[in-house]
Amino acid sequence: MFQALPGTRDLLPPVTDRWRALVAVYAEQAARAGYGEVIPPMFEDLGVFLRMGESTDVVTKEMYDFEDKGGRRIALRPEFTAALMRVFVEKRPASLPWKVWSWGPVFRYEKPQGNRYRQFMQLDAECVGSGDPDVDVEIIALAADFFASLGLRRTTLKLNSLGDASSRPAYIDALRAYFTANAADLTAQSRATLEVNPLRVLDSKREPDQSIVAGAPRMVDFLDGATSAHFDRVQAGLRSLDIGFVLDPRLVRGLDYYTHTCFEFASEALESAQNAIGGGGHYDNLVEQLGGPTTPGIGFGLGIDRILAACDAEGVFGAPAVAVDVYVIDLTGGLEALALTHELRRAGIRADRSFDQRSMKAQFKGADRSGAPLAVIIGSDELANRSATVRDLRTGVQDSVTRADVLNAIVKRLA
Repeated sequence: MFQALPGTRDLLPPVTDRWRALVAVYAEQAARAGYGEVIPPMFEDLGVFLRMGESTDVVTKEMYDFEDKGGRRIALRPEFTAALMRVFVEKRPASLPWKVWSWGPVFRYEKPQGNRYRQFMQLDAECVGSGDPDVDVEIIALAADFFASLGLRRTTLKLNSLGDASSRPAYIDALRAYFTANAADLTAQSRATLEVNPLRVLDSKREPDQSIVAGAPRMVDFLDGATSAHFDRVQAGLRSLDIGFVLDPRLVRGLDYYTHTCFEFASEALESAQNAIGGGGHYDNLVEQLGGPTTPGIGFGLGIDRILAACDAEGVFGAPAVAVDVYVIDLTGGLEALALTHELRRAGIRADRSFDQRSMKAQFKGADRSGAPLAVIIGSDELANRSATVRDLRTGVQDSVTRADVLNAIVKRLA
């Protein structure tokens, strides 16, 4: 017997109904802000994702990459941003800023654990083509308003600036000097990371590293006039929208292409060190690295599994009630039930029926399980009289209506 591979799982109703409802809420929020949906491929040339940073865990440890039958080195997408920037470079949209959203599976080879899978679902948004700090505010507000629309209240927005090409080199030098001086107290993994990119050491979640990371220099102390003004404007914009935040000078988000603003939403309701439900940041050079012109942008990724876990912890956004409106009970074995069910569906009414010529008792049990408030009964008398019996399954009250008036009668009862 085959089973789902480690780190994957099968999603069935009502879980899938809840996921679909969540994506619908997000799609509406994004549309209100002028974001259009883009559906990129699930795999890309490996080089697209190497731009995430060759010192990042995603690239060095977690990428699903392989050679396809055409000899191409490809990778299953571990995130959306780089893939969408490839779309931007290839399609060259004429109107800027380019405001898009996407959702779907992403893939990372990591140890499966609570709400962490090797194939998992993300929501994404990107705004490309403007370096205005108000764009940073808009994208953060999109995520914050989405969480609020789900009913989430126990979320914390963490905020930091990672500077830019002019201000970051001095900070990297200071980090390297600091971590080198304290290398003996770092884990072996962090010492190896230090050799490649000192900034990545800040992203360590390993307990032995935490006291050293806590004392590291802060990027905000190295910001120049322009980067400091950008960050100040982002903070002022969030305050003007009444979006609370805390400054976290250690926040780096694990990807090398971020500059200026980076942010993360954490759920206080999740009793785990892995309580981030989404985050993202600004980038200045990613489009250029993929062959396009120098173009600023900002985006985020939100994890659906973590979001729903946070909803469960707060008791909000439960699974939607999944029920049909009408259940057709067929006691004749003829084509009338088939035709009626199809007619109802074409009219926009959710309808189901029994098959296999089951008994009346079994069919009424099926009607109860369906959750339908109404049943339409087609028996031999109804067939002969060109009529149908419409029964309210909650009260037991029923009426006989002509076959031609069944649809109108049902619409009135459901109103």
